[in-house]
Parts: sequence; C-alpha cells; structure tokens
Amino acid sequence: MSNIPVNTEQESTKGWSTMTKVLVGCLGLIVVISVIAVVTLTIAVIESQTGTSFPYSTSYRVSLPDSELVTIGNSKIIVMVMGDSVDTSVDGNKEELMVGQERVISPHFARISALGIPLIDTDFQITLKYLGASGNNALFDMTVRTSKQVPELILRRLIPANMNAQPV
Repeated sequence: MSNIPVNTEQESTKGWSTMTKVLVGCLGLIVVISVIAVVTLTIAVIESQTGTSFPYSTSYRVSLPDSELVTIGNSKIIVMVMGDSVDTSVDGNKEELMVGQERVISPHFARISALGIPLIDTDFQITLKYLGASGNNALFDMTVRTSKQVPELILRRLIPANMNAQPV
C-alpha cells in the first residue's frame, strides 16, 4: 500500500465531467438558436382568396389614433372621429360606422417564418367593432380570425404598438 494521501474532494471539484460539458453546450446552443429564431421572425402578408373559413379567433380592445395611419398586415387604416360616429378608411375604401357597428377587412394570407424557414401559413380576417371615442382615439373591439391556429405571441407582432392592443 502506498502512503500517498488521496484528496477526493479536490478531484471531484476539479472540473465538469465531459457529459456535463456536452449537456451545457447543447443547452447553450438551443438558447442561442431560439433567440435568433425570435429575432428573425417575419410575417409576410398578401391578399387572399375569399371563401376560406376562419375557425380560430382572438379578440383585442384597441385604440386607433385619430387621423393617423395605422398598418395591420398590409392594410392601411385611417380613422376620423366625428361625434357618435367614425369615418374609417381601409386601403382607400371609406365607410362611416356608428357605435356598435362592425367593419370587416378583406381576408389576407400570412406566411410566418423564422430563420428563413416557413413555420405557419394561414389566412386571416380582421373585424373592427366601433365602441366610441376616447380623447383623440377611436376605440374598437378587434377580432382576428385565422384559418389555422396561430400563437397569440405571433398575432401580436401583426398589430402595431400604437394601437395599444389588450386581449379581451
């Protein structure tokens, strides 16, 4: 027998095992790829054919700033509050809405991609129900209907920040 003392405590804290290093490396790689995927998340929107069904829906309470251009997808919307009504212009098509009336925006097609890879293709349609004015904003209940289920996180990327969308 040897009289050389063995310091097992020093050996156990000397470093990570190879398996631990591989596991930490894999987790780090997954985190980096996930962050890059979120940063590169894109939504391409084009006009859609009618006749699509929209079984999934998500609703928001939104405020559209009076006389300011707001773009949802590729639809350009301008509202002008006039007492109990609001003039809405969607892609140049004007319509006056009274409190409680709805405006349906023509269907669109969206392709959601991350890292340049298409993840979800869906048709969607937006309905705005006028609730009245609040200061310099027109308040609406907005319903986004989709042909495929789309995570709410992705739908929120479609809605501009100046609409102050709140899930209903």
